[in-house]
Amino acid sequence: MNRKTKKRIIDITLTVLILAASFGISLLFQKFKVSEQITTLFAFSVFLISLITDGYLYGVISAIASVFIINYTFTYPYFNMDFSAPSSIISAVIMLIIAVLTSAFTTRMKEWQRVKAESEKERMRANLLRAVSHDLRTPLTTIYGASSSIIENYDKLNDKQKLQMASGIKEDSEWLIRMVENLLSITRIDSGSVKLIKTPTVLDELIDSVILKFKKRYPEQRVELDIPSDVVIIPMDAILIEQVIINILENAIHHAAGFTRLSLHVFTIENKAIFEITDNGCGIPSEKLDRIFMGYNDKAEDTSDTQSRNAGIGLSVCATIVKAHGGDITAENAKGGGAVFRFSLTTEDALDEQKQI
Repeated sequence: MNRKTKKRIIDITLTVLILAASFGISLLFQKFKVSEQITTLFAFSVFLISLITDGYLYGVISAIASVFIINYTFTYPYFNMDFSAPSSIISAVIMLIIAVLTSAFTTRMKEWQRVKAESEKERMRANLLRAVSHDLRTPLTTIYGASSSIIENYDKLNDKQKLQMASGIKEDSEWLIRMVENLLSITRIDSGSVKLIKTPTVLDELIDSVILKFKKRYPEQRVELDIPSDVVIIPMDAILIEQVIINILENAIHHAAGFTRLSLHVFTIENKAIFEITDNGCGIPSEKLDRIFMGYNDKAEDTSDTQSRNAGIGLSVCATIVKAHGGDITAENAKGGGAVFRFSLTTEDALDEQKQI
């Protein structure tokens, strides 16, 4: 079932339910001798249907249906259609006007929101392209410079110097590979070309895999772990969630100046598994907090320092992946100093309960 069909079914269901509720309440009004409020009630129902459904159709149909219901059921002579009374004609005209005006207003609002969302996407794409251009330039320049020096001065360089330059080329090449992986993830998920396939994943196995990969890249960096002793199973695309955790850990390596401690804490609250990555470094500047997952820095912040590269691309990827899993991701400064990155995923038990309902 495609999205349009699903939305059409929802709109029809809401229209029927609201009209049915109005009819039931009107019967109570008639029983308690407050029949003069029935027309107002149906007029409100028409307004509500026009507001929450797409287009004009459902609002106009509900307006016509309301006129017939009021005339047949709640207007003397009862259970007999009679449109000779001026009040019936006026009620019909008023309800149709309400339906058309409300539908027109909501249609314009939805179109405005769609245009605004598209503009925001275009702005983010432009910012992302600028950030990527900056981030790719630095390691490519280093690789080109080191390789050129080896070629041009091969006989003049000793083995130690050659090895040092080759190690720099290898390090920057690995970083470029990770950057490309991040970009592929964010573009494929955003474009909808990839559908997430969630498989039940044991938390301990996920964390073991993350730490193993992280240690290969940063063998000297210790990560403090605090995870539940109980078995926690989370439906996820494990490779993508590993990428989220590693990206956040790497962000601390590159940006948490002065940090001495890096920790990964996982705990459960009801139907959620909460992942917290904390450092005790310099923290996040307050002006960056509201846009830290947007994937870019300001031009004034651009730098050629390789240790300051990755202008938020990795964090933008994290936000995309977590949202695609139906979770939330946030960043804040810790009270004692440093930064706290936190994201949540739904556990398997919670998904089972939703399926049963």
